[in-house]
Parts: sequence; C-alpha cells; structure tokens
Amino acid sequence: MADVAAALRVVIVDDEALARGLLRELLAAHADVEIVGECSNGFEAVRAVTERQPDLLLLDVQMPKLDGFDVLELIGGDIPVIFVTAYDSFAIRAFDVHAVDYLLKPFGDQRLAEALDRARARIRAREKPAVQAIVTAARSGRAPLDRVLIRDRADVHVIPVEKIDYVESQDDYVAIRAGGRSLLKEQTLAELETLLDPGRFVRIHRRYLLNLARLSKIELSVTESRVAVLNDGTELPISRSGYARLKELL
Repeated sequence: MADVAAALRVVIVDDEALARGLLRELLAAHADVEIVGECSNGFEAVRAVTERQPDLLLLDVQMPKLDGFDVLELIGGDIPVIFVTAYDSFAIRAFDVHAVDYLLKPFGDQRLAEALDRARARIRAREKPAVQAIVTAARSGRAPLDRVLIRDRADVHVIPVEKIDYVESQDDYVAIRAGGRSLLKEQTLAELETLLDPGRFVRIHRRYLLNLARLSKIELSVTESRVAVLNDGTELPISRSGYARLKELL
C-alpha cells in the first residue's frame, strides 16, 4: 500500500476510451499519482489488480460483460475503489449507505481531488469496504443472478446459473459444483442464496443449496433421514426445514 510520501499507484477502468483519456488528463495534475494500468473491461481490471497490485482503482460502473460491481466482488476488499458512474439510482444508494466514494459523470478537477484525498486517508487507515454488502445493496430490486463469477488469481470463471448442480458451504467460502468440477468462491452460502432465484435454488440443508433442475428423487437413508439424489447419482442430505421448502416447490 502507498504511504503519505509514496506515489499513489492507480489503475483506470472504463470501457470508453474518451473517459479514460479524461481521467488521465485530470490525474496528471496530481504529482503523487502514478497510473500503472488502463483497462477497457472488467476482465482486464481483475488481471491488472492481480499482476500490478495498485493502491487504488478508478472503476466505471456501467460496463458490458463485467460491470463495476462484478469487478468489486471479484477483487474483494483488497484494493480501495473510487467508482465512476453516470446516474444509477441503485449504485448511488449503495455508495451512500456504505460510505464508498464515487464520481458522478461528468465531474471536474475539484471533485476528483476530494475523492483522491478520501482514498489516501482510507489507505493510510487500511480501511476495507464491506464488499458483499455494497454488491448486495446495489443489486437489490434487480433480477436474480443469471451467472456466478469466480476469480482464480488473474482469471475469471463465468458460470451460468443453469449449469450449477449445487452449492456447498465451506465456512466463509462456497464450493460451486458445475460441469463435473468444484470451484471455490469467497462468499457465504447465505449471501449467495439471496442473489439466486428462490424458485430455482432451494436451501435443502444448512450446508447445501440445490438447483431443483438437478433433483432426480428423494430417498430415505438407513438412518431414516431424507437424501436428495441428483441426476448424476450424487446424494445430498436434506434437513427437516429443507424438506419443507422442497415440498413447497415440488
């Protein structure tokens, strides 16, 4: 991380070349700012954070494929972020609630200077944003997720939700089973559950979230507890409350 005397190493992320050029021009007035990367999409942003380890991300919200909230979710709270956005009521509400700084397009020198001052203070204090709370708040009221994003170092896996067989809780992570393999994501099962379509995914056990399309049958085990048998033969435990939820949907 940068200290008071060191350069503030910044990566700019915006899908519009003109917007990146404007930020470059405005940042040139700040002697302690060093631009170490420019990215035109979210995939490049995740790679830049991994490989260049900047002190600060200037991150556009509205981008195709991966938007700013996708990027935030993937990089976690390791790098302070200043969001750059045209007016978006969901985004602004999330930023205001969680005290995350943002630049509302169009903005000028003074507003950028204020945001940079706040970023420097957060870096010195080693403050980390409440990433999942920000993402959840920004997406509230919108359609359920149609894909799940998982970061593997500099790479990003994009998993359509219909490809998911089930999700297993592993403390502060979830293991997402899809396509014959499991991928770990730093998120709790409860957080992911709130973002998925409750008509398609059901919590059958405190540790398992099941894609109903994968359910073949329900059986009784030798201990008289219920077991979900998936199309591929996988067996998952069903709790009493999970069975009640299943009965409502089947």
